[in-house]
Amino acid sequence: MTDTEMRLSHLPHACGVYIMRDAGMQVIYVGKAIDLAKRVSQYFVPARQDRKTALLAPLVRKIDYVACASERDSLLLERKLIRRLRPVFNTMWRDDKSYPYLKITLGEDFPRIGMTRQRVRDGGVYFGPYPKVSMVKGLLKRLWNKRLFPMRPCTWTFSVERPLAERKIKACLYYHTKQCPAPCAGPAAGRISKDDYRRIAENAVLFFKGRYKELAREWAAEMKEASASMEFERAAQLRDNLQAVEHMAERVRLEEVTAAGLAVRLESSRGVTELQAALSLAKPPHHIEAFDISHFQGKQTVASMVCFKGGTASKDDYRRFRIKTVSGVDDFLSMKEVVSRRYARLAREGAAALPDLVLIDGGKGQLAMAELAMAELKLRVPLASIAKRLEEVFLPGRQDSILLPADSPALHLLQRVRDEAHRFAVAYHTLLRKKDLLDRAPT
Repeated sequence: MTDTEMRLSHLPHACGVYIMRDAGMQVIYVGKAIDLAKRVSQYFVPARQDRKTALLAPLVRKIDYVACASERDSLLLERKLIRRLRPVFNTMWRDDKSYPYLKITLGEDFPRIGMTRQRVRDGGVYFGPYPKVSMVKGLLKRLWNKRLFPMRPCTWTFSVERPLAERKIKACLYYHTKQCPAPCAGPAAGRISKDDYRRIAENAVLFFKGRYKELAREWAAEMKEASASMEFERAAQLRDNLQAVEHMAERVRLEEVTAAGLAVRLESSRGVTELQAALSLAKPPHHIEAFDISHFQGKQTVASMVCFKGGTASKDDYRRFRIKTVSGVDDFLSMKEVVSRRYARLAREGAAALPDLVLIDGGKGQLAMAELAMAELKLRVPLASIAKRLEEVFLPGRQDSILLPADSPALHLLQRVRDEAHRFAVAYHTLLRKKDLLDRAPT
């Protein structure tokens, strides 16, 4: 393995922000990527280097990263970090590029809809920013063609108090073809009133706030029909509509970037990096799933599965289980059951769905049951367990445990994942006990 490959081996194939540091550990460049490993590796391919990269790459001694939930999330974090840290290479080669917003000019009597790269307090409503501007522009065009939000396409400035000159109205092609509702002409000319036009703009705001699930379902059905009828051009257009809607629906976490907050997120990603080395894993454990068993006096045994991505909890992926095949108290067999159930399903979905590491709360016994479940499924997924008393880490086929330093980001990550699995299991068990008490309560 080359020095460059060793330098980059800790980066996951995941969306996020990368932070490059020099020999003095100063941040010299911040960038974003849909695939961190692929994007950063491009900096160290001489044939693909431009002038900036040729100067930057030899100075890089350490690369941190922060995993993000979406491309837009990474875009916003990148911009916030650049403003906060002012890295020299971001500043020297700043091209003042900004990503566009979609704007509905509700501050005007007769609003318009369009794209802008500046966000100001002028009464308008902004959505975005959107890295893939072509998708959004295409969607706006199709919304206009379908007459879903027929808002005026012109850039004339007029209001109730200062109406548009009649000669300009008469010269407008959209007015004569009736493609525009022509609020400039008003109800006196048989066109739309200010209130009715305003309602169109407000409905557009609701749409871009996320009230478009019904439209997305309609487009999906139309796309299938078009494809079945071999209307491939129309099917492709509908496919682009759906992709644009999905792009606009991406969840974005807006949060202030503080020194403490950044330190927490960096420790999470460093924990992933250290864990790869400590457990001798082939790739960074970006995606970790952890299991815990919970019961009360041998009754209502349940299990939890929590998921961490990039060292951060991914709560949408959490799962909980009632034990079905084990009677009495048997944590070992219960662990085997839930691991089997979880990964039998994921195996049907394909290798891409499998985690980089499965963590078991417990010692060698629980780990052995998880290993047996994986063997029966013929799956090869890295396994580890952590026993709480001494915080020992056990690996399959290894007699001795691993004791990580108390200040190790890798240990801190394992503890966070294990503790979250325990919390989630206890919470589920408590919920079932409360429901049982309510069911048995006299009425």
